[in-house]
Amino acid sequence: MANDDLFWNATVEELANGYAFDPVTEKYICLFCNKHFEAGIVYPVDNALYEARKAIIHHIEESHSSTFEQLLNMNKKYTGLSDHQKELLQYFKQGLNDKDIVKKLNVGSTSTIRNHRFKFKEKEKQAKIFLAIMMQLSKSAGKKKDKEEFIHFHKEAKMVDERYAITHEEREKILSTYFKQGLDGSLANFPSKEKRKIVILQHIISRFDSDKVYSEKEVNDILQPIYHDYATIRRYLIEYGFMKRNKECTQYWINKN
Repeated sequence: MANDDLFWNATVEELANGYAFDPVTEKYICLFCNKHFEAGIVYPVDNALYEARKAIIHHIEESHSSTFEQLLNMNKKYTGLSDHQKELLQYFKQGLNDKDIVKKLNVGSTSTIRNHRFKFKEKEKQAKIFLAIMMQLSKSAGKKKDKEEFIHFHKEAKMVDERYAITHEEREKILSTYFKQGLDGSLANFPSKEKRKIVILQHIISRFDSDKVYSEKEVNDILQPIYHDYATIRRYLIEYGFMKRNKECTQYWINKN
């Protein structure tokens, strides 16, 4: 799966760019799929040679349409934007004037659109102030212990709410309770409580290769040693967004988003 820790720990500038630079490995890493390009290496792209930073920019444009599209289409839980607001932002990004947007949306007047532009600017100001407040809060509170920090889930996680507020300590306790023979062993039973279910599914999906497309039989072969009712596990992996499949249910792959 894509590195969700990398995504959520990225700066605002990195999120806007769609990639981060790891000074340790000297790699530019895509925040949406984890593809990376090593600094100092020249990459052949469309009959041209690109250095790493230009290569990852090209990758984002070709594989993810744009950083704008990827961020805008994230769950409302993260963006706080309604479908109507997203549509307006799309038109603003295209450079349409207020009169053209009125025609497309069939709304009353250009003053309505101007009001939306003003509200977005106010929202931007509020976001900056909130970020500054949280930075000050972090400084005063100090660095939390790892076990007290919340774990991150993939960005398309379903039903994102307080059920996903799980600390590393809680995760370790849940896994040790349900995988009594060790984390590589079988599952004692499948929990009914949401938090526990989510932790179990996140651990199980780690047994799959993020770059491989699986047949249903191959998925079953991996899940069967974990739990006797492997069909239920397979269904939940899909329902909770950890895994995707085609319409014919013949191909399965890890959700990298």
